[in-house]
Amino acid sequence: ETSTDWWDRIVLQVWDESQWLQNFRMRKGTFMELCDLLSPALKRQNTKMRAALTVEKRVAIALWKLATPDSYRSVANQFGVGKSTVGVAVMQVANAIVELLLSKVVTLGNVQVIVDGFAAMGFPNCGGAIDGTHIPILGPDHQASQYINRKGYFSMVLQALVDHKGRFTNINVRWPGKVHD
Repeated sequence: ETSTDWWDRIVLQVWDESQWLQNFRMRKGTFMELCDLLSPALKRQNTKMRAALTVEKRVAIALWKLATPDSYRSVANQFGVGKSTVGVAVMQVANAIVELLLSKVVTLGNVQVIVDGFAAMGFPNCGGAIDGTHIPILGPDHQASQYINRKGYFSMVLQALVDHKGRFTNINVRWPGKVHD
C-alpha cells in the first residue's frame, strides 16, 4: 500500500486509542476536535493541478513531525507527500494555532497559585520551570551556517516556560541553532 493508503485506510480507520496517543500524543477525538478548530485557517481548495491536502492530514503531518524525531524525508514518505509539504504543513498548523487558539488556551493565570504550586513540590519562590531544545529544520538558503547547531544539524532553538502543572506559559522560537540552548 502507498503512504496515502496508510493514512486513509490504516490510521483513520483501524488505529485504536493507544496507537493515537502513542503517535500523535492525543486521542482521535481530540485530534478531530483540533482539526475542526483549525479548519478555518487550514482548509484549502482543490485545483486543476492537484487535490488539496485535507485539514486532518495537514494537522497529522505537523503533529507527527513535532512529536517524533523523524526527518522531513521520513515524515514525507510516511504520509506520501513531498519534503517541502511537510515543512509547509508544520508552519501552517503552527500559524493556525497562534491565530485561532493561542489567546483562548494559553494564559498566564494567577502567579501566586503557580508559586504556591511549586512551593508545595519543594521549590519555594519559583514562578516557572524553563528549558530549551533544538527543533530540527530544513537548512535555509540564506545564512545556512547560522542554523547548524553544536550537534551538526540544522535547527531552531525552542525555549519554553511551564507552570507547576507542566502547562506552557511562554514559548520562544526565534533563534537559529548556532545560538546555544
